[in-house]
Amino acid sequence: MRWLPFQLNPDLPESGIPRLEYIQRKFGGGGHGRYQRVADVGKTVGLDLQFAKIEVQPNTVKAHRLLHHAGELGRQDAMAEALFRAYFIEGANLTDDATLAGYAAQAGLDREEISVYLASGEGADVIRGADVEARNAGISGVPFFIFNRTIGLSGAQDPEVLLQAMQQAREAADHP
Repeated sequence: MRWLPFQLNPDLPESGIPRLEYIQRKFGGGGHGRYQRVADVGKTVGLDLQFAKIEVQPNTVKAHRLLHHAGELGRQDAMAEALFRAYFIEGANLTDDATLAGYAAQAGLDREEISVYLASGEGADVIRGADVEARNAGISGVPFFIFNRTIGLSGAQDPEVLLQAMQQAREAADHP
């Protein structure tokens, strides 16, 4: 499994914007109710999503760079879990290098090495290019699943639907 970059808000400034401003721009006055419904569903599967803690709606290029780099170091899943926990449960600012380096350390990466990496800007073009490629392929939201480069599914799906897509992708690979 690989985590691929896709930005929901590629036009946000590098430092992000205040979360309340983002919600107002995107949804008008009813945005908070939308997130409460998601939080309620999360609780049914043991996730304590804390949308109210999020103060900054981030531009996610840095977080995607970090996730990509973690993949090169064999720690991509751990990094993805740390980033999801950071943002959705702890409300962390994913535009801040020190914050990202701290979560990278929690995922088993070297904090100082990651600090240097983030400050370098390395990989930003790769992330932006992959984001454009995904949009050109018709992807417009997350989650989006691609199985064996043949079957794509958009949005939250029931486990049975995901399993069926995986089986179809395996069959397509077995019988090209």
